[in-house]
Amino acid sequence: MSTDHKINLFALSDPKIKTLHITWFAFFLTFVVWFNHAPLLVFMKEAFDLTSQQVKALMILNVALTIPSRIIIGILVDKLGPRKVYSGLLIISAALCFMFAFANTYQQLALFRFLMGFTGAGFVIGIRMVGEWFPHKSVGIAEGIYGGWGNFGSAAAAMSLPTLAMIYGGDNGWRYALATTGAIAGLYGVFYYITARNTPKGSTYFKPKKAGGLEVTSWGDFWLLQAMNIPMYLALALLTWKLSPTNLGLLSDTACYAIYGGLVLLYAYQAYQIYQVNIEHLRAGVPEMDRYHFKQVAILDWSYFVTFGSELAVVSMLPLFFLETFEGLDPVKAGLLASGFAFMNLVARPTGGWFSDRFGRRKALMILIGGLAAGYFVLGQINAGWWIPVAVIATMACSFFVQAGEGAVFAVVPLIKRRMTGQIAGMAGAYGNVGAVTYLTVLSFVDYSTFFIVIGASAMVVFFIAMMMDEPKGQITEVLPDGTVHLIDVG
Repeated sequence: MSTDHKINLFALSDPKIKTLHITWFAFFLTFVVWFNHAPLLVFMKEAFDLTSQQVKALMILNVALTIPSRIIIGILVDKLGPRKVYSGLLIISAALCFMFAFANTYQQLALFRFLMGFTGAGFVIGIRMVGEWFPHKSVGIAEGIYGGWGNFGSAAAAMSLPTLAMIYGGDNGWRYALATTGAIAGLYGVFYYITARNTPKGSTYFKPKKAGGLEVTSWGDFWLLQAMNIPMYLALALLTWKLSPTNLGLLSDTACYAIYGGLVLLYAYQAYQIYQVNIEHLRAGVPEMDRYHFKQVAILDWSYFVTFGSELAVVSMLPLFFLETFEGLDPVKAGLLASGFAFMNLVARPTGGWFSDRFGRRKALMILIGGLAAGYFVLGQINAGWWIPVAVIATMACSFFVQAGEGAVFAVVPLIKRRMTGQIAGMAGAYGNVGAVTYLTVLSFVDYSTFFIVIGASAMVVFFIAMMMDEPKGQITEVLPDGTVHLIDVG
């Protein structure tokens, strides 16, 4: 690997490249397991005689736990290291996958699908791992390869699992297909523990001074962090509302009120933990060299809200959009036309990371989010009078900016404060899920055209927010407990 923004992916003797490959494949497997139910829902619907409302509930439950899980996993990865946490997550996910695969009732299906939202937090772990191994000049493209290739796991599950279920055959073929993904994830968890290392030889793995909450370095940042946590709890409340008797009816009114109360208590507890982590050093005063600006994290959070959040929402509705917009399409053709949106991940996200490495972090983020906004405004104009190939090209062009924007976001994450990269990645990742919940809720109230325009308008707001981001430059200062000062280049 040279220092001019390039990575030789075939240099397998290079420990950095080996680490990148084994880590993106770990992420790939988490997405295979996390989304393994989607292509097999037709089999589950028949086996359990599910209603359409029950199927929708499973899809909502699949993303609910991911929001808090990404925060928790971020804390754990900074404290314990990505090697242990990724291995543990894969092995636990395998066990949950087996329980889901062999569930006997809908209630069991719903419970284990909810718990498998934990698997979706795997993404956060590799951000810290890749950030440890690659220098600042190439960390963007490395993170892009990690995210883009790993994200392809959902598409791989969609393409392979129905066929695998048919190969197994019989009434339980779908169960064995699900269990196979769990078995592979569990075995790979063991392999990852044996093979991976947290840092290059001779490097220090920096840990937060205290666990339990994100460290900030000013009172203004303290209050901004408390405010930025609120949307995550609102998203969980929104998911609860969607499962209430008013909507899908999976939860009773009493259960919903209990969850709402629990969310308020959880927010209060998290706010107190953040206070405990920060009060001592904020009162004493943080040395200038050890400071960072939390606004950088907030900008990345909102950027991921509109990039990954819109991707998750659009991937969920795009096949139906094509089917209902253009006459003569059947579900298979509509699904194939829509699949281009997800396929762009393989090249777009690494390209966004490379763009960030090459042209600057702030400029890249602004250009890509601006392109994303324009792309969604164009999608909002699509109607039955459009030529289908033009509609598909417009969709894929928009998708490029969406996923390249994701790559640009996580090109910056490792450059803010090394010892808290996991927590920063966790918060940004959680905001991606918050965005998905928000946009899908909007879709339930408006038509497709308005849905796309709302995303475009929100992206324009974030475009102006991104203008306030400081270009990472100079060095990150990390101070060890013994007082040793380490300087890490970031630009």
